[in-house]
Amino acid sequence: MNLDDLQWQLDNHGGVPPRVVDAIVERGALEQLVEAAREREDWFCAQAAVRGLCAAGAFERAWSVIEPFAVTGWQPALRVGADVLVRSGRVREALELAHPEGGDGKPLGVWQDYAEVLVEAGRVDEAIDMLVPYLREDWALLRSLVRMTEGQGRDERVLKLLTPIAEEFRASPGRCGVRDLWIALPLQALVLERSGRVDEAIHQLGADVAARRYGPQNTVDYYTQMLARNGKIEELHELATGPQQRDASRPYVEALENLDRADEAEAFLRERIRATEYPTGYESQLLVLLAGQGRFDEAVAAVAHTFDDLYDSNLLQPAMLVLAEHGRPDLALELTEGRRSVEFMEESGQYWLPSTRWWLMGEAGRCREAIAEIEAIRDAEPPSPFEVDDRNATIGLLLAKDGREEEAVAHLRQCPGYGVTTELALVLAGQGRFAEAIAAIPGVAAQREEKRREQAYWDERKKAAGDRGCTEEPPF
Repeated sequence: MNLDDLQWQLDNHGGVPPRVVDAIVERGALEQLVEAAREREDWFCAQAAVRGLCAAGAFERAWSVIEPFAVTGWQPALRVGADVLVRSGRVREALELAHPEGGDGKPLGVWQDYAEVLVEAGRVDEAIDMLVPYLREDWALLRSLVRMTEGQGRDERVLKLLTPIAEEFRASPGRCGVRDLWIALPLQALVLERSGRVDEAIHQLGADVAARRYGPQNTVDYYTQMLARNGKIEELHELATGPQQRDASRPYVEALENLDRADEAEAFLRERIRATEYPTGYESQLLVLLAGQGRFDEAVAAVAHTFDDLYDSNLLQPAMLVLAEHGRPDLALELTEGRRSVEFMEESGQYWLPSTRWWLMGEAGRCREAIAEIEAIRDAEPPSPFEVDDRNATIGLLLAKDGREEEAVAHLRQCPGYGVTTELALVLAGQGRFAEAIAAIPGVAAQREEKRREQAYWDERKKAAGDRGCTEEPPF
């Protein structure tokens, strides 16, 4: 078993893609995943097979699936294998498997995994003791400490560990680097909250927000979520109309909706739109709010003036997706009329429009019309060979959605490209042809070669663009 291939699968959603694995799991075809894990050394199949077998109480079979991966020493497999062993009652073996070899010098995530296995084995205090020396080295370990001790009756001990770290950050936040201790502030408040000290948690985190004690992520996010969880509507309103309004407006609106006060939420958003120079964020929230009430024409009207804007301020795509989410692809398609020209896409940057339109046509039952549109531009020179793959894959999915599964399979089989084979596998899985679906996916070596060729293509395009004095980036 090749460790580099395993890591590549994980990093690139390679091997049998999770989308295909999920489609197979949904249809209960566990045995095919077990077989793919054994024969193809496929990581996502192995993971899904283990989950399914454990859910069925078949722990020994689950171990037989994950063991070949775990014996390589690859950390993700060690973690899954240890979990299987704990659940099967083989706690000593689980701890031996998960224990980091060689002591210090290991990546910190290894110690985090081991601590989680200790907690699963009921040895919570040992897990905490093991993490203590590393808590100031990586904010992820602080988060893990709080997560793994929830409901374990160790909140006071966790607070004793978090409080000095939080105070250190409060005293001198400028000394802290990117991987930092700022997360101790919201985590301290979270543990206070879950231990019943809600007012103290809100007061402490509110003071941090007022003092602008922020890290790479905004402390305001955590504060607004805490206020919303505890029904502090007035405090949320104060934030949403003050200096923190952009971060606090969404939680405030959602909290009002949950209290059946949507009219107040709407009034608030419309007022902020009128009073704000760049109101795109508020307009987006109003779009969602109105669509959620079935007021689709009003939702579109609220944002229609942005549809011809450039880039970030353009809410055409969000409007189309929101309408589709609420079962109105027909209305979403109407928004594309008059905006389908090459000139429009070039001027607005809305290059996503054709593929989204074809998907919506499929959702609206206009599959044959969508296929005709794609075929009408097939002979035009595409910007890259990979767009040809996308169009072929789209035709296959539209054929299947139109009830022409065999035509879809035949079409996709004769089209090259890894993306196309993924869609072929999805169609086959939908027909219950699970072994064929997995077999349709190329092996990892072939996938890696295609990725290499794709990167080389874009590198060459970028170089050529540079030689012409312009810039060009791949569309991903």
